[in-house]
Amino acid sequence: MLKKENRLKSKSAFSATYHNNISLSTDSLVLYLGKIKNDKNCPTRVGFVVSKKVHKRAVKRNRIKRILRENIRLLFKDNSFSFLNNYQSLIFIAKQGLLDKNYTDIEKNILTIINKLAIKNL
Repeated sequence: MLKKENRLKSKSAFSATYHNNISLSTDSLVLYLGKIKNDKNCPTRVGFVVSKKVHKRAVKRNRIKRILRENIRLLFKDNSFSFLNNYQSLIFIAKQGLLDKNYTDIEKNILTIINKLAIKNL
């Protein structure tokens, strides 16, 4: 589970990240990026969104969020993608196709989208 200080919770934080209008996507995942940090002591906050369009049952939506959270937690723990700490907030949004994928496929999607971010160097 993600640490409490790394969770994006408030509605205002989500809307501020959306209004930044910087996003990347793969076939089953979208990443919205918040502003670049000025204060390095403030931790990066991560939010996850899985809408009812993905699946109508909350159990399935929550399972996807748990898998996404665990993958991101491991990425922060590895510190292999340290450039993610340059952003104030990140929002991962699941698309329709993510429900049919297993843990390793979801991990590959996350790595793909993060590598896109590294290449674009936003």
